[in-house]
Amino acid sequence: MPLVNNGDISLYYETNGDGIPLLFVHEFAGELTSWENQVEYFSKQYQVITYNARGYPPSNVPEAKESYSQEYAVEDILNILNELNIDKAHIVGLSMGGYATLLFGIKHPERCHSLTIAGVGYGSTADRSDFEKDAEKVANRILEEGIDKFGDIYTVSATRVQLQNKNPNAWKKFTLLFKNSSSLGHANTMLGVQRNRPSILSLETEMKQINIQTLIITGDEDEPCLEPSLFMKRCIKTAGLFIVPNTGHTVNLEEPQLFNQMIHNFLKQVENKKWPIRDPRSWSKSALLPDEGQNE
Repeated sequence: MPLVNNGDISLYYETNGDGIPLLFVHEFAGELTSWENQVEYFSKQYQVITYNARGYPPSNVPEAKESYSQEYAVEDILNILNELNIDKAHIVGLSMGGYATLLFGIKHPERCHSLTIAGVGYGSTADRSDFEKDAEKVANRILEEGIDKFGDIYTVSATRVQLQNKNPNAWKKFTLLFKNSSSLGHANTMLGVQRNRPSILSLETEMKQINIQTLIITGDEDEPCLEPSLFMKRCIKTAGLFIVPNTGHTVNLEEPQLFNQMIHNFLKQVENKKWPIRDPRSWSKSALLPDEGQNE
């Protein structure tokens, strides 16, 4: 079993294919098998790396809440790349994994060919107290009821029902995966990572410094991620924003072909040096006229 160590924590990972490295970072309700459609598609041209975050067996499930944090999530990406002797990779993350991808790009830009940030923004409001309370409620219910029972509720939340409606079989598979995972690992992840991570709104200065080519993806029914996605687009001068119609949070499962094709097109533009930086003239206080002196 391939494992990489970060201190006393071992993470399980898999690699498929050959070529430029392409690392996928999963969401809270997923794991490496959630990327099956992407592994099959991209491993024909890339070295595809997937892994289970700490708290997701067969990776270790630390008992202490202090062993889970957004900082550790970023470190874990770095350790995966180091273990595989990868200098740079394309990094793709969804939701919790998208947060880690964004922060990894901010902290370790020299290790990134590109960033794909999908379904990111939960809790990114001026007042985060309601989100923090909800995160604590979720963690407590997982521990008290067990993830098998709580999974019946979580997998039909407002941004998950789209998958159920579009593809009942894929939703059943997603639900079974979540319900068979670690209660302790998910509760600690919710408290240590989700509840305590920074709001996207607090990262404006850092995001304005990003020079890595970036693709932002969100579903148009993933309400908590819509405004944060627009905010990231406005802050990251190298970013493009793709909004997927009639789609919730699990965009890679709901629309796998569209998700794969959009990322594939993005990666090829990056590799061919065709992905643009935003033209500063596209910013104007007027909807009809350029700012004064902008074209002089």
